[in-house]
This record gives sequence, structure tokens and C-alpha cells, in this order.
Amino acid sequence: MTLPQWVVVLTLAALVFELVRNQRSPGLLFVTTAFVYLMLDYISIKSALQQFTNTGLITVVVLLLLTIVLDKSRLLEQMAGKLVRGPYRWALFKLYGTTALYSAFLNNTAVVASLIGPLKGNRQHSAARLLMPMCFAATLGGILTLVGTSTNLLVASLMTGRDMPQLHMFDLLPVGLLIVVGCGVTMLLLYPRLLKAQPPVEESASDYFLEAEVLPDCPLIGKTIEEAGLRNLGHLFLAEIVRGDYVIAPVEPDRFVNAGDILVFTGDVTRVDLLARFVGLRIHSHPDLGLDNLVEVVVAANSMLARRTIREVDFRSNFDAAVIAVRRGDQRLSGSMGNTRLEVGDSLVLVVGQDFEKRNNVSRNFVIVSKREVQKFVDPRKSWLSMLGFMAVIALSAFGVLDFLKGMLLLLALFLATGLAKVADLRRNVPWELIMIIASSLVISEVMINTGTAKHLAAGLQLGSVHFGPYGALAMLLLGTWLLTELMTNNAAAALAFPVALGLAEQLGLSPMPFVMAVLYGASCSFVTPYGYQTNLMIMAPGRYRLADYARAGLPVALVFQSIALVAIPVFFPFK
Repeated sequence: MTLPQWVVVLTLAALVFELVRNQRSPGLLFVTTAFVYLMLDYISIKSALQQFTNTGLITVVVLLLLTIVLDKSRLLEQMAGKLVRGPYRWALFKLYGTTALYSAFLNNTAVVASLIGPLKGNRQHSAARLLMPMCFAATLGGILTLVGTSTNLLVASLMTGRDMPQLHMFDLLPVGLLIVVGCGVTMLLLYPRLLKAQPPVEESASDYFLEAEVLPDCPLIGKTIEEAGLRNLGHLFLAEIVRGDYVIAPVEPDRFVNAGDILVFTGDVTRVDLLARFVGLRIHSHPDLGLDNLVEVVVAANSMLARRTIREVDFRSNFDAAVIAVRRGDQRLSGSMGNTRLEVGDSLVLVVGQDFEKRNNVSRNFVIVSKREVQKFVDPRKSWLSMLGFMAVIALSAFGVLDFLKGMLLLLALFLATGLAKVADLRRNVPWELIMIIASSLVISEVMINTGTAKHLAAGLQLGSVHFGPYGALAMLLLGTWLLTELMTNNAAAALAFPVALGLAEQLGLSPMPFVMAVLYGASCSFVTPYGYQTNLMIMAPGRYRLADYARAGLPVALVFQSIALVAIPVFFPFK
């Protein structure tokens, strides 16, 4: 091996070591490695800068900006209750199929986040028997389409950088569908025995509490709490009812709703949209103040609000705001929020008008902590409009009527023009780390190939499978990518395995497509540990899972995944 090859191997070893340690940002590690290669003249400045204009990279950025809007749709969340009805296997079948379908087009992290609350709060089946298959279904759904996960788009970017054939929207579907069906059957057969029900955990109040008043014309009047749908909101918990001078707590499911009741909830204040969908529930007394603009503040030391109740303070005239949630350290507040006597240090969540920040008295009375966003659309029509627009672009792109990137840019412009997206939100959510990883991985891939390092690594991989031909090499690559993705992020695993796949194809004199696809699919095979993918970690606490649970339930799925991929990839992406 030459000196440059040794340098590349050693820097890659250091990169893998740091990625596995998980002590530093993956984006920083990739950028540092690419910078070292640039300083050593292993790649020219012109070639390095060209990676930032890669079409795949731009597509990833635009798509992730669009998901900021698409993630606010509540359609999947609203279906959760229907999905888990019936016997366990039937509920598992519905949940698995629906989650996989949604994740084929939407960000799987957002899909999992939307379903955790409703599944945890359902009373049909234990959350421990639902959360893990739902999470795995979201991961598997990502391999059905090009936009299913950022890893697919990263590999597509790397292919574009090497002038390989462009991947289209549904090129991944045949192999992906076989894997999804095979893994789904595995879960249906094994999970009724492998996943044990956990005893329900008594719900505890959140630090914030918010309230909604039942107006005289509310259709919920006369219904029980269970019938009204106020028990299973997922992200909000009905802690008590204030009825006149009486406080009813805890709230039994057969308690009737009366006109004038104050329903006191605890939970995630950014999910106030869950209450806004009930006709006749008033969250605050100023309907002209929308719920889209939330500000978290702390009552300042010299504030005029100290020792006064919220009702005594005219928040609208004084601050152009209304209080929707209150918190006082770890103290449990009770009773009507309007009668809560404020103290210095209390945290409030305000829904604010346009003049809030212009008021001179704001800084004297509050310390502004942060601005919060309502996570989902309050108006259900916005959910439908955003989803229909996205699906229209997908369909037009699939039939070759419209270029996918142009369609995404057009849709983003429409979202901005109609107010579904805000420039400030997009600027705040630009995926800088993913941009750094993709652009840097393009540089690293170029250096590995140009210095011949990729060939040497591929030769070592080929040596281990010399007696098994192309299928042996493909199996080694699938296995290696799977191990990498369990140890680090799936994007990092794909970025490191891609140039090895090209080198392996060149060594064998075969088409690179099956080996590149092995990297793409293998990077999404993360089921055995909670640390391989962020959605696995998201369900760990809500499902009360242990490490052994992931190994026991995830290993059969991973083995079926690998076996189907090994057989199916050469069929749809031939070696020659």
C-alpha cells in the first residue's frame, strides 16, 4: 500500500472509532476527515466544493424542509385508536401496515413520535406489545421509496457523484416490499409470544397544566369522559375537573361532562391542538389570538404580577397575550388556572399577539425563556392540504410528468405562499449536520476511490468470501453494513460502506448496483440495539424495554431482513 492509502485507512479507522464512541457530532467528524484530505491535496478545492451542488444533497435539504410542514399533520395520530382495536394479531397487522405505508413517504422519526402517545394511552393492549413493532415498521417502511429515509437519499447523492444511474421514486419498492412483508409475517408469528404485556404505569401529572372551559353549546355535555374521548388524548392527561367551587380528582372515566366545567389537563403544552379540535371547548377567552404563536416566560423578580391571580391581571390589554399553561417548579398546582395566584419564578406559556414584543412592560414583568411551536396543525384542513400537495408531487414525479426536485421546490414555495410554512421555521430547522455528513462523505468517497483505498478494502472483503462468489461478497457487504449501522448512525454507515461497495464491484468485474443496494438496504437494518437508530431509543422509556428485549425481538427481524435482501437484490439489480 502507498503512503496516501495508509493515511486514508488510518483516518477512516479513527473516524469509525469516534463514531462508535459517540462523544462528538458525526457531522463534525466527517467534516474534519474531509478537511484533512483537502489539506493533504488528496482532492482539489474545486472538486470538494462541487459536492455541495450535488442534486441529491439539494433534494435531501428541500425534502427535510418540507417535512417540517408535513409532520404537523394529525391524520396518522387520529387513526391510532382504530388501529389497535380487536385481537392482538389483528391490531398488530393494522398497526404494522399503516405505519410502514406512512413511513414510506414521511419522516419515520415524526411518525414514531406521533404514535407514541396514543399507543401508550390505549386501553386495548399493553404499550410494550405495540411500540416496538410500530417502531420497526417505521424503519422498514423507509426502504419502500426513495424518500422513505434520508439514508436512501444520501446513497442516491453518492451515486450521482459517481455518475451512476439515477434512482427513481419506486426503484426500491420490489426488494423493499418483500422485506417488509417477510418481517411483518415474522412479527405476526413471533411477537404474541416474544413481547410480554407490562402492567400499566400510574400516570403522573406533568409540570405544566392547562385548562379548557366547557361552553353551553358544547356537544360533549351529557357524555361521560370516556364517551367524549377525553381519556385517550395520548399527550395530555385529564387531571381534574373544576365544577363551581368543587374540584373533582381523580377523574373517573364514567364522570359526566357538564356545561361550565373547567377541564384541567397536564402534559405536553405544545399539543394544545388536541383540545382545539373539540367543538365547544374554550382554551382561552381571546379567540382572535391563534394558537400558533406560543412563548414561554418566567415571572420576573420585580413583576407587578406577583401575588395576583391570573384573572385579576388583564393579560390581553397589558401584554397582548393570554395564559394557557402554568408551572411552579415541581409543585403540583390544583384548581382553576384563573384563580392561581402567581409567584416570582412561575413559568407561563402565553399565546401572544403581534404587539407582545413591542410592549415596554414585557421586559419588566417577564424573562422570555423560549418560543414554542404547536406541534400539529390546529385546523385539520391544513393537514389535508399539505398531505394532498405532497402526494400529488410524488404521483407526478412517479409518472415522469414533473421532475421530483422541481416539484419539491414548487411545493415548498406554495407552502410559504399559503402560510403553511414560515421562513423563520425553515431557517431554524435547516439540517446542517446532515448537509455536512453528505457533502463530506462525497469528498471521502472520492478520495477513497481515487487513492485506490476502496479497492484494497474491497479486496480484503472479497478474500473472506472467495469460495462463495458474488453472493458471498454481497452477504459480507450486507453483514458489514448492518454491523456498522448498529454501532453508529445509519447515514454514517452508508457513507463509509459505499466506496467499499464500488471497489468490490470493480474487483469482481460486476455491476456496482447490487452492491450499492446492499449498502442502502443494510444501513436500514437496525433492530437489535436501542442505539442504532434514534426511533429505537425513543420507544425505550415509554415501552419500558430493556436491552434484552431489543435483542430478543429484533434479532429474528434482522435475520429475515438480511436473508430476503441477499436473495432479492440480485434478482432486481443483477450482477451483470
